[in-house]
Amino acid sequence: MQISQLLRRKGPDVVTVDPAASVRDALTLLAQHGIGALVVSSTGSTVEGIVSERDVVRGLHASGPPVLEGPVSALMTADVHTCPPTASVHDLARTMTDLRVRHVPVTQDGRLLGIVSIGDVVKARLDELEEERAHLVDYIQTG
Repeated sequence: MQISQLLRRKGPDVVTVDPAASVRDALTLLAQHGIGALVVSSTGSTVEGIVSERDVVRGLHASGPPVLEGPVSALMTADVHTCPPTASVHDLARTMTDLRVRHVPVTQDGRLLGIVSIGDVVKARLDELEEERAHLVDYIQTG
């Protein structure tokens, strides 16, 4: 299965945050949308970084509560691993595991198309395995 198929199932919605927004505002967005990471983008269609709950926790540990009033750009990961919509779910699962990342923006020609979480990847792989199992059971029962 390709990432483009996964995005069709889950939808292309991506919550973004401006790099100048406060970390507190980013936390509000995370809570409102029930998500674990935001794409940092001043345009809403490019990827300048990514900020996760984990980044905020580490920032709080290092700098204390004042970090909440600082800009998202101070905590974001600027070197973001992205993938094209043509990537396979299997390959992305391996990459996410190897790089220890839980969220990967999907881009094409520098334009943000969606975001995939490790949960999305696991669900897609489980769906694939269930479909394979069903085909095998059908083959055995009719063969």
